[in-house]
Order: sequence, then C-alpha cells, then structure tokens
Amino acid sequence: MTKAIVGGRIGGEFWASSPSCAPAVRIAVRLERQSQLQGRLSFALELGRPDEILVLLPGGLWPGAVAGGLSARGFSVAIGPVDPWSVLERVQSVVVSGDDELGLLAILAGKSVYCRTGGYLGGWGATLDAPGVPSRGERRPWQIAEAVLIHGARYFNPFTGRVTDCESVVELLSDWRRIVDEDRDLACCAGIALWKRAQVKAFLSPKARSIPAYQSARRSVERAKRTGGAIAVWPSRAPAGLLDQARAAGVALRRVEDGFVRSVGLGSDLLPPCSIVIDRRGIYYDPSQPSDLEWILSETEFSADLRDRSRRLIDMLVARRLTKYNVGGSSYARPAHRRVVFVPGQVEDDQSWRLGGADCAGNLDLLRRVRRCEPDAFIVYKPHPDVEAGNRIGAVTDAEALQFADQVVRNVATPALLDNVDAVHVLTSLTGFEALLRGREVITHGQPFYSGWGLTRDLSPPPRRGRRLDLTELVAGTLILYPRYLDPVTRLNCRPEVLIDRLSEVRSPKFASAGAVRLLRQSFERVLGWNGKAWIHQPRVNHD
Repeated sequence: MTKAIVGGRIGGEFWASSPSCAPAVRIAVRLERQSQLQGRLSFALELGRPDEILVLLPGGLWPGAVAGGLSARGFSVAIGPVDPWSVLERVQSVVVSGDDELGLLAILAGKSVYCRTGGYLGGWGATLDAPGVPSRGERRPWQIAEAVLIHGARYFNPFTGRVTDCESVVELLSDWRRIVDEDRDLACCAGIALWKRAQVKAFLSPKARSIPAYQSARRSVERAKRTGGAIAVWPSRAPAGLLDQARAAGVALRRVEDGFVRSVGLGSDLLPPCSIVIDRRGIYYDPSQPSDLEWILSETEFSADLRDRSRRLIDMLVARRLTKYNVGGSSYARPAHRRVVFVPGQVEDDQSWRLGGADCAGNLDLLRRVRRCEPDAFIVYKPHPDVEAGNRIGAVTDAEALQFADQVVRNVATPALLDNVDAVHVLTSLTGFEALLRGREVITHGQPFYSGWGLTRDLSPPPRRGRRLDLTELVAGTLILYPRYLDPVTRLNCRPEVLIDRLSEVRSPKFASAGAVRLLRQSFERVLGWNGKAWIHQPRVNHD
C-alpha cells in the first residue's frame, strides 16, 4: 500500500498547484499558526540558508502579511494549498507538526522529517523530534502508515456509499491523480458543441473545468500561447484554421472524442457521452499517425493484475450485453446450416471512415467487398443507428443492400447479432472490437484501432503495429488505460466497471436527485479528502 501511495503520488491536496521556489531549495517548513513562525524558521535556519528553505503558509490574512518579508529575506514562500508531491520531489527534509500529513507522506517517500510537536508521527523513531517529544518505541514507516491509514480510518466508496477498504481508495485516488496531471497544461477547449460542453468539462480535473471554451481558432491559439498551455479540441468540429495556426504558434493540441462505452442512446440525438478520450499524440481512429492508444498497446507491460482485471471487464460487458450505444431488441434467430456473417453499417462522413476507411466508397461498396470475400455466406447487414435515425450520412436502401446481403436488420441489438454469427466484417466499426470480446472471427477492410495486433484478419494492414497482443491486453489498453469515464449519478470520474454497473441498472439516461448526489459527495469529501480535508481520521499506532 505504501508503494502504491508513493507511486501514485496521492495524499494531501494533490490536485493543488506546484509552488514556485528557488533552485537551491532542499528544506520545506510548514506553518499552521503565526505563533510557530519564529521558532520553526529559527530551527530551519540551523539546517540551511534562506534560499534553501521553502516556507509553506496556510491561506488567510496573516500569511499574506508576512510573506513579503520572508521573500525579502531570501526564503521561497507558498501560500495556501500545494501539491505535496511537487514539494517532496524538490526537498530532502521537511519541518512539520507531528500530525501533519505532509510529514507522513515525507516518511513514506524516504525524506528526513523533523517533528516539532509529537502528534501521531513523533516518537516512533521514524522522525527527528524536537526536545520534549516523548519516545514511544520503534516503528518502521510502513507500520506507522498501516496504523494511520488502515486501523485509524474508515473509507466509503463514493459511488455506492458503502464502506470500502484503503487499497480501493488508493487505486481510485491514483486514477484521479493521473487526470489531474494530464490536465495541468490545458488552456482552453475548442470545437466542442454547446450541448456537449458541460459534460466534456465534467471529465476534467476540478481546476481544468474552469478553462474557457472557444469557437474561434485565433482566440484559442492566443490563449494557449499566452499561458503556455494546450488546446483540447473535438477534431470533427475544430474551428477553421486551428490546426495550421496551432502548428505555426507551437501550441499543442489534445484531441477529444467519444469513448468506447458511451451511454444509453445515440450521440446524434444529443445525449452526452459517459466516456471520452483525450489524446496527446493523435486520435485512435486516425492510422496515419501514432495515437496515445497505439502507444499504450505498443509499449505497455501489462501486469498479471491488469490482465485479470481486463478479463473480468470482458466478462461484465459480455454478460450484461453492453455495447457502445446500447439500443435495439434482444434476440436474433440465425439461419441453420450456413456460415453467417454480420456487416455493421457506418456513418460515411465519420472521421474514422474518412481517415481509416482504406478507400472504401460507402456502405454499399463495403457490402460488395464482403460478398466478394464470402460468396457462400449468409450476410446480415445492419444500418448504423445514427443513419437510421436520419441524423447522419450513409443510408442504403434495402433493395441496394440486398444485392449483396441476404438480410437487412434494424431493431436488433448488436449483442444479439454477435451471439449468433460466425464472423464480422467491418471497415472501422467498433462492432469489430465488440465481436472480439465475444470470440468471433473479425475481418477488417479498413484500419480500425484494434487491427494489426494479431487478433483480426486484416485486408488492409495498418502501418507501425507489429506487436502481438492477447485479448486481455487489447482490452486493458483500450478500455482501462486509454479512456476516461464519468459516473452519471455522482458526476465523479470513475472506472469502467462503475459505468458498466450504472448502464446495467437502467437502459435510459438517469441521474440521481441532487440530494442523493450531495450525500455521496459529502461522504466522499469527509473521508477521502477531495475537498482538501484530511484523509486520516482518529490515528492510532498499535503498541502490540
């Protein structure tokens, strides 16, 4: 657990900013009250020069009054919340009270900790204590952490309100820490539809949710250039000229797109997504350049625990019959004694078709190609639900489709089809990925993100991808490591398992009452510390 805390860089107000300090800083001194100022600074000056000392002050009136004088004397000063790990990365020693969680994190990080008061940290041999702090025996850092974090605290799952364990909380906070770090350089959003804007911002870290949104390339680039940040852009709605202007100004783009477990209903019907991706390198549906997903799948060493989690996730998705949109009926009767091939239609002006479609002219051309590959098969064609709803391009009449297909189906859910076919032919459709989860043969005519890893038969092999993955590794990268998820009830960032539970409970958009959301949030904030409160309660150290 202690390794997970240090590795995840969690605890304290980890979502806060990093303090500015002199390059020589190697000692941090934390003050809670003005009465501590003289004594702690005098002690710190025995350890180093003013330019080697970072003074951490709380927010309020008196810190503001003394900060200027400290800076004039050569000290580095930070007022208000700071990310404790950004401090611990710079210093070798901290001077704190014995009940300061910065001291606990410093002990776990292997720093020298000077306790000026006893508290729950002092007296156990893991700290350098002021005179008067009584000795209470010898405890190793992990024993102190176990006493404080496991025996001395209670934790609640913010999504269920039920009691949970410390390990689960650490995993969740580590997920949130990654989001905080990834979002620190976001300057603004661009090209995100007004109806979707609030939902997309809800996926961001708390601080990043306040960034402005523009429909102007010039304003987006100017702000990003001025702040030294990046632009989060929805590629299909990017303001005219944004890519060229950003490139000329040296401004980075973060491409935002729907995730793979989206919501209940169609995106074109203005139902907001429950998962998104924010890609720093490219975007998953564009095979012409690397994406974060391609990098994850190419470079990640998938641990046994991660593969086990991936297997459980696959089982959840298949057992609960969930796909991207989760619409349609639940049964399909396949013809007997024939090889049955399913061809999902796509939106013909979709970015994934345009960029990864390998020159396929349209859905009718795709059907023509499939029939050429499968002359004796029973081919089932299902139009894309957004196209059927009249919202997107790609309609093929039944008469046209039946030139190459044997059957056109509409009101049948994708899982029902996948359960009853032998193979799936796709251009770039996510249905191919969903078919892999169910053990179906998948033939790709384009270059979807899941092709090229040894799990599909690729008629237009993508460049660069040479690694061979098993299904659990593909799913771990695609559904666990790459996207972000939002719990529609608590509006908190969550893991895919939580969203799958929510989508399994109801198959239509449903949000909890404000009172229920407040209750869950308050429980979470009290116990876990997202609002800056201590995440350690009633600490005690076992003497046994």
